[in-house]
Order: sequence, then structure tokens, then C-alpha cells
Amino acid sequence: MNSACFRPLSVMVVVVASLCLSLSAFGSTNHHVILITIDGCAAYYLSDTKAPLPTLRKLAREGATAAGMRVSNPAITWPNHTTLVTGVHPEKHSVLFNGVLVRPGLGKPVRVDGQRDKAELVAVPTLYDHLHRAGYRTAEINWPCTRRAETLDDSFPDVPDQITHMTRRLRDELVTVGILEGTNDSAFRLQSAAAKDQIWTAAAAHVIEKRRPNFMLLHMLICDSIQHKYGPKSPAAYAALAQVDAQLGEVLRSLDRAGIRERTTLIITADHGFETALKIINPNVAFRKAGLLESASAPGILAARAQIVSEGGIAMVYFTDPATIKEDKDKVLTLMREHEGIADILKSDQFPALRMPDPAKNHQMAELILVAKEGYAFNNDAHGEASLTDVTLETGNQGHHGFLSTNPKMNAPFIAWGRGIKPGAQLGRIDNIDVAPTIARLLGQQLAGADGQVLNEILAGE
Repeated sequence: MNSACFRPLSVMVVVVASLCLSLSAFGSTNHHVILITIDGCAAYYLSDTKAPLPTLRKLAREGATAAGMRVSNPAITWPNHTTLVTGVHPEKHSVLFNGVLVRPGLGKPVRVDGQRDKAELVAVPTLYDHLHRAGYRTAEINWPCTRRAETLDDSFPDVPDQITHMTRRLRDELVTVGILEGTNDSAFRLQSAAAKDQIWTAAAAHVIEKRRPNFMLLHMLICDSIQHKYGPKSPAAYAALAQVDAQLGEVLRSLDRAGIRERTTLIITADHGFETALKIINPNVAFRKAGLLESASAPGILAARAQIVSEGGIAMVYFTDPATIKEDKDKVLTLMREHEGIADILKSDQFPALRMPDPAKNHQMAELILVAKEGYAFNNDAHGEASLTDVTLETGNQGHHGFLSTNPKMNAPFIAWGRGIKPGAQLGRIDNIDVAPTIARLLGQQLAGADGQVLNEILAGE
């Protein structure tokens, strides 16, 4: 028989063998990856000389960077944190809000419920699911969509009642060492945004030193909270960045105390950027005045045939009565096409390009999306007479995100540092779906089902 007949098989064996050798070079339960998100830290802050980020910039100089990271639509917290650990956009993982969109029924207003378990929120397996089943130690601190996740050994989830839903072992330890003053959720919620961030950082350091997780998630929130109130590039925003940078230093020191710095990779990024908007569009006010919505005394909506749920720079439009949906949709289109501050109105045939679900297949998805012009953002308010209002410092919310991911101000930074990372490697703009498969690769695994690609250009051979 001609030996050439065996060549394809030989080539395949060589390729598979090479892949296995390559994976084994990275894969070990003695290796560690920590994914840190600085909520609302736009990519533009890295080159902003007013931003006090010495630790972050040092990690960037010593490691690998991207010119920016394109986030998923909608550009808000829970959907993008979910993309970072699944490698797919919301069209597949199904997280569209900071919670689950609930449709109570005919003529009843929709609402977003944040009191949901990971199993109710995330429609696909996560990276930590995969790693846990492969025998790796996993942990998260303040990470969204993780409530009651059975594949996290330590969990301090980003949910309304964080203390209640922490893993019991971690809660008891944090109280014992004084990181938590007690187990009362109401008291914890009263802490300032800065104090909570310090607690989460101390909790992360504790887990690193005590458990040495192979894969850990840490979500820092102070920059988002402050920028919503005072706006991006404000003195308060720079102060929040300084706190975050100090917290990064504490994470690095915890690696030293744990004796694992040389075996650890840090991936530092964000869920979205930030934009300033000083005019607020209130479509629900316009809908109420047009007879499409009925409001109670603040803050509730009693009934709605048409209603928006704001994501900041976009607004999701829902219709609740199938019998009048055509008439209601036409009325909304007329109202919003003529309204100040509306840049575009997107219909369902445009959703695939945004990597957002088909409303016919996913009940959480809206029938229309309103897009704000630069300098404008949306609000859910249905009261008052003005469907367009000005923002003042007293009313708050000078900063917004949730704009379409094509807006460069929504781009997040991407920095990779430590074990397995090629120092000085630079990438152009990447997508956030690339993060999960790259982390899997660093730990010698492959993430089945991910749409992103491994960022091989930043990986150093071992």
C-alpha cells in the first residue's frame, strides 16, 4: 500500500500531539489566574495623565496590553461580566440586564429582578464551571450572576443580599478575622461604595492566601458608582481610580504572602467604559401622556402597553398586549422619531448585528431599541410632565454607560501580566469574548462553545 495513504493520519497525530504538549505546558493545578474587573474603567484612562494609576501602568509595562477591548451589547455590568466568563455574547448567554427581565402578563409593566440564582440567569456553561469539573479550585468576590453557583468553592456574589448568599465557610472566616463586622445584609448595604470595595479587596486577599485558588474572579465597583454620580474624568472619578490602583497593589502583596506570585497570571479589564450625558430622555413619560402607560404615585408603574427599560445609552422597548402591539408600536415609533436626543430606533432585524437575542426566541429581549445621541441618556421615570430633563449634580447621574459597543468610549482596557504572558506584547482592539478562552488556555484547558479566540500573540511558551 502507498505510504502516502497514511500522511493525513500522521499529520493529524502530530497536530494533536503538539496541541497536547502545548496545553500541558500551561496546564497545572499549581497555576493560578485572577481575572479582575474595574467596573466602568474606560480604556481611555490608561493614557490619561490625570488618572493616578501607577500600579496598573506598571503591570501594563511589564505585561501585555491591547489598544482597547470591545464590550458586548448592552454595555452594562452583568451582561459583560457574563461574557468575560463564557466567551459568548448575550445572544447566547442570555444576560441582558443586572437581573432577569420579568413579563408579568397582559398590560402589566415589565421589571428587572436581581434576586436570581446563576442557574436562572446564565444560559450556557461558564469557564469556572468547566475548571471546577476539571479539578481546579475556583473563587469569586463580588462577581455578578454567581448566586448559588455550585462550581465556586468560595463565593461572595454580587447580589442584593451578598452576606446571606456567601459560601458559609468564607462568611464565617471573614467575620472571624474582622473583614466583615457581622452577617447583617442591611448593615453591609449601608457601607459606602469605597468601604465596600475595600472589604471585597480584603476578602480576595484572604481567599488568595488561605485557599490559593487556580481561578479567581474579583469585581471592583467604586469607579462605576462614583462616575455615575459625578461623571467620567471628574475629580471624584480620579480619586476612585486611585483607590482601585491601591487595591491592585494589595492583591499583588497577597500573592507574595501566599507564595504564588511567580505562578500567577493577572488579567485586568473592565465591563464597560463611561460617557457624560447632561440631558435625560424619559420615554415612559411620553408613553404615559400618549395613553400607553399608567403610573402610580412615585415610583411605580401601574399598567403599560408600551414601556422602556433603560440601559443608559440605549432603552429597551417592550409591548405587553399582543392585540394592540401593531398600533402601539406605530405610536411609539412616531413619538420617538420626533423626540429630541434619539439617534436611532432599532428593530429586531438589526439585533443579530448587535449580538443580541431574537425577541421571538427570548422573552427577555425587547421589540425595539432606542439609541441616544451623544450627550443624552435614558431614564425609566414615568412621572412629571417633561420627557426631557437636565442633569444637575444634585439630581446625580452625570455619567452613563450602556451605549452601543461601537462607541469607542465604551471600550475597556485589557492588561495581562505574569506567568505565561509575553512581556511587551501589544494587540490592537480585541473583543471581550476572547478573554475566557485565553484564560482556559493559560490553565491548560479549552473552553468548548466559546465564540472568542485564544490571544496567542500574548502567550509566552514554557
